[in-house]
Amino acid sequence: MEKESCCPKFVPAPWDGRLFEWKDKKFVKDRVFTLFNMPVNFSAVMKRLDAKIRKGGGTAPGGVCLSDHTSKWNMDVYLAVDRDIPGAENTTISGKFFSKVYEGPFKDTGKWCKDFEALAAAKKLSVKKWYMWYTTCPKCAKKYGKNYVVILGQV
Repeated sequence: MEKESCCPKFVPAPWDGRLFEWKDKKFVKDRVFTLFNMPVNFSAVMKRLDAKIRKGGGTAPGGVCLSDHTSKWNMDVYLAVDRDIPGAENTTISGKFFSKVYEGPFKDTGKWCKDFEALAAAKKLSVKKWYMWYTTCPKCAKKYGKNYVVILGQV
């Protein structure tokens, strides 16, 4: 019997080239140590958040997990939840967003960011804050045969 995937299969269409608005969308926040922007303890942080969410009786609908690269040494992660989670750093995100889906190896991130900037500019959108959504872990990306990354820009 095949081992169940830890990441839900990502469907790109609802996120590709879309404008949308969130009003007080609930998230739990945590921090990931990075070494020159490469996450070191991402899996451990996700497991910690998952345990808190389960203990708090919540869920993480859609697996939306935004990454905010604050420096070469830190990445804040925001995992969407359906309710406030006791013992977690609860927060909300509101605003209008433009999102674009990319697929390929992480080494292409720089190209994706340049493309995203050009797309936003062509739509006359001014991006105030960037988030990256790495939709699957490396094992699940290999299993599904696709490594999707969504760039979301608050506009």
